[in-house]
Amino acid sequence: MKITFPHLGNAYIAGKAFLDELGHEVILPAVNSRKTLEIGSKNSPDEICLPFKLFTGNYIEGIEKGADTIFTVGSCGPCRFGLYPLIHKQILDDLGYSVNFIVLDAIREDFLDFKNSLSQLLGTTSLIQVTKSAKLAFKLINMTDNLSQLSNYIRAYAVNKKQVNKIMDDFYENAVQSFGANELINIINKTTDNLRDVKLDKSISPLKIGIIGEIYTIIEPYVNLEIERKLGELNVIVDKSLTPTKWLDHHVLSYPFGSKYETTKFKLAKPYMVDMVGGHGRETVGSAIYYKNMGYDGVIQILPLNCMPEIVAKSVLKRVAQDLNFPIMTLVVDEMTGEAGFMTRLEAFVDLISKRNEGRNTEIG
Repeated sequence: MKITFPHLGNAYIAGKAFLDELGHEVILPAVNSRKTLEIGSKNSPDEICLPFKLFTGNYIEGIEKGADTIFTVGSCGPCRFGLYPLIHKQILDDLGYSVNFIVLDAIREDFLDFKNSLSQLLGTTSLIQVTKSAKLAFKLINMTDNLSQLSNYIRAYAVNKKQVNKIMDDFYENAVQSFGANELINIINKTTDNLRDVKLDKSISPLKIGIIGEIYTIIEPYVNLEIERKLGELNVIVDKSLTPTKWLDHHVLSYPFGSKYETTKFKLAKPYMVDMVGGHGRETVGSAIYYKNMGYDGVIQILPLNCMPEIVAKSVLKRVAQDLNFPIMTLVVDEMTGEAGFMTRLEAFVDLISKRNEGRNTEIG
């Protein structure tokens, strides 16, 4: 089985190591780029959301490199993400590509389908090896997410912020070329040491901003125009409300009750949004309140154009911002989003929060 999968932030790094351990030949599509988006946009419905188009590009690039199987995850509720595999299969069939889809839906949606998909992925691998590989995969995802968060913290204080970017660029390059879990763990540990050696300016008083919204646009750097780096270069510590680790914890490890982190956000959102609206709409509202309670200076909601759950959340966030006197900005991304305008809005939001905080400190003084 020559298997490929879409880019989902840094999850592809642990995913590759996991599939290596299972004995599959992993075909990684190129990192998301303008070329990927052009391929995806050309072969996708015009008004479909940006993640769909990039998935299409990922699949075609992977297939043209030799992949015969696509592994992806599903979704639930009124969100089009759950339809992605069905529509993508039809598109690829129409283009003359014959590939097998393995779709891992949430366990609560249909346990039998989940079991069958998992069986396809694991094949004849022994239970002992599967258990070992699964534990390693979660460890790697957790380590990679922690590394990303460490880089966000270090970048906000770093004297030379480009040094942090170079360290992380080297990590991603080395991680893709690695094979198996042990080699990847060594790369992560070495990168962690390199980050901790970066010279810091402790006179900096960084702002703290949470990133909320649709999971793909939160974790995929190409889609959010490297927002973590851009904010870090403005002396901002960034925290993402959703990461691959948090998603797995809630939907797999803490099944059927859900993780404490996510259930807390559901409770926080309840006064504003009682019912699930699909995708991560309810989590978005709860995350904004969560970051307010944690003492953050503001949040930024990121969503792809035409994302129904996040459009609902966006309308609710206006009231949350007013009720809590909490800065919330929404950024909508699609294939036409320009970096200059994007950066201008980030700078203006950071300036607004800084002046707001200065005013408060003056009043206290």
